[in-house]
Amino acid sequence: MPRFDVHDHRHALKQLRDTGSTALWENRKDISCPVCDAPFDRLFTTRDPRTTFPENDGARFCLLRDDDAIHLFRH
Repeated sequence: MPRFDVHDHRHALKQLRDTGSTALWENRKDISCPVCDAPFDRLFTTRDPRTTFPENDGARFCLLRDDDAIHLFRH
C-alpha cells in the first residue's frame, strides 16, 4: 500500500493552513502524487473522521488513505 509522509517532503511543501487535525500544503517542488504519479498542486491532510470540503473549481483529486491519515491531492 502506498504511503505519504508529509515530514519526508517538508522541504518541498509550504504549509498554508493547520488546525491541528487538518492541514493544507502547497507543492513547491513538483512532488509526484503517490496515487497517479503526476505532480500535484496542493495537499489536504486530515485525521478527522469526517471532513467537509469547500466547492472546487473542477480540479481533479486523488485520495490516499494510510494507517495515520487521509491525504487529498489536488491536481
